[in-house]
Amino acid sequence: MIRFEQVTKRYASGREALADLSFEVARGEMVFLTGHSGAGKSTVLKLLALIERPTRGQILVDGRQTGSIARSAVPAYRRGLGMVFQDHKLLHDRPVWDNVALPLVIAGVPRREIDKRVRAALDQVGLLGRERGFPVELSTGEQQRVGIARAVVSKPPLLIADEPTGNLDPELALEVMRLFRAFNEVGVTVVIASHDLHLIEQFGARRIALTGGRIAGESHG
Repeated sequence: MIRFEQVTKRYASGREALADLSFEVARGEMVFLTGHSGAGKSTVLKLLALIERPTRGQILVDGRQTGSIARSAVPAYRRGLGMVFQDHKLLHDRPVWDNVALPLVIAGVPRREIDKRVRAALDQVGLLGRERGFPVELSTGEQQRVGIARAVVSKPPLLIADEPTGNLDPELALEVMRLFRAFNEVGVTVVIASHDLHLIEQFGARRIALTGGRIAGESHG
């Protein structure tokens, strides 16, 4: 599903975020990227989402070389990718329904289909019935679940998350991580950047540890 081949990312400042990084993630796999702040975890996810482009090397996603994707084709590419962020990135002046529906509205999905999918996504994260509420009325954990519902409403084959439990207490963090496991169990490939080793050890998934933009080690379960 994902292949990094000797990928280097160097910023204009001269900082090298990734250095000759190579790894693979199989279709339907759940993988955690671990490492201290600045290790390169977020950069990997930004490259997968085409928020950034590599300086050198090649990235393949679902057999497609991301380097060949023109800027005009990036929105279409991202429709096959669900993204979850630590700070939710919700539209606070719009109700929950609008936040979750946004990717489908952009894609031009018919209104009746949007309503069905939004309800299904909110049901999956335990928020069905909260469609008309606004993000400010929700707890931090509920806001994160809205972000997850938005990420999966398009039924993407790949879901990536950058420190999705960073602002949550341990109980809520476990609840959110169980949601990712549930999506993985129905075939979604999941890649999560997290520094919370105690939490991710409970899920028995493969872990890729990064340091200085390189792989420091891997473990399975």
